[in-house]
Amino acid sequence: MQQRETGKQIYSAAALKDFTARLLIAHGLTEGDAETVADGLVLANLRGVDSHGIARLPSYCDRLRAGVVDPRPELRVTQVAAAAAHLDGGNGMGFVVGDRAMSEAIRLAGESGIGLVGVRRSNHFGMSALYVLKAIEAGFISFVYTNSSPAMPVWGARSAFLGASPFAAGVPAGDGTPFVLDMACTVTARGKLKFAAQRGEPIAPGLALDSQGRPTTDGQAAFEGVVLPFGGAKGAALAMLMDLLCGVFTGAAFAGGVKNPFTGLSGEADVGHFFVAFRPDLFMPEPDYEDRMRRLVAAAKAEPLAEGFDEILIPGEPEARTAALRKSGGIPVTDDVIEALRIEAAAVGEAMPAPGAPSPDAG
Repeated sequence: MQQRETGKQIYSAAALKDFTARLLIAHGLTEGDAETVADGLVLANLRGVDSHGIARLPSYCDRLRAGVVDPRPELRVTQVAAAAAHLDGGNGMGFVVGDRAMSEAIRLAGESGIGLVGVRRSNHFGMSALYVLKAIEAGFISFVYTNSSPAMPVWGARSAFLGASPFAAGVPAGDGTPFVLDMACTVTARGKLKFAAQRGEPIAPGLALDSQGRPTTDGQAAFEGVVLPFGGAKGAALAMLMDLLCGVFTGAAFAGGVKNPFTGLSGEADVGHFFVAFRPDLFMPEPDYEDRMRRLVAAAKAEPLAEGFDEILIPGEPEARTAALRKSGGIPVTDDVIEALRIEAAAVGEAMPAPGAPSPDAG
């Protein structure tokens, strides 16, 4: 069994979840909340979204130690209309706040057909797809929006003002292939710049500007500068929309006021989220809806292939395939992340789990 690639070691999802939960419990989280965060982080790794996986743990621990995140928040939900609620996240871990928000949106949608939840006083909530996958599992269509710390400029400027502002959509398809979209308004995840800087690696051209507004391929200079929006002015406009919906509308921080999850140790991040869930059978019986979804996916996959492609995939399908492979073959973790986690573990009397792929009979 191969347990090591160049600069990487292989771990089972179960071992990483257990380790992550223990580390978070040591920083004051309840067992249930620690498991919620651990599940979300490791699911990102399983789906190949490693920039939002366990590599984030040291920054989360930093914020918990600094007292700028409440490990045991009081989540306050106020229903403001028949199909809408406002959630004060109590400055808790974003995963815990986000999980509650989507649960509320699903509850409202079950009662009214659609549910809207605006969130204030949250923190970085990991991979946006986590929450639309929860809605898909419950049988609902959903949208998830969040604002985030300054990462890219308003179009035409050079300083960080808008967040990467990821957004996600999830559309169930019965027993068929669901549609799972999760994308930021930037050309690359800001976390990838952070880890490139950490490893002293270059980045591709066209991703970022340095602090002086000059194009750069230096990972450290990029992290200290700004990441660029996808699609130029269009991506910047969408990022501003995320700030309007998630910051202005919900009462959370906006206009560059969200704290950086890596370096913002001076106060609450006050991240805002906006969750929408609705029943797929609002306009037709659910079997008809599911049949139409299957027909859409089949028709898309039957389209003639462009040069260089051997298959057409639906959004979310590549990540689902990666998850299937990593569930059976293990999750690769780079040596720098392992070392950072080992340091965090030692500080609270824990130890990194031993590397090794899952056993063949692992569930």
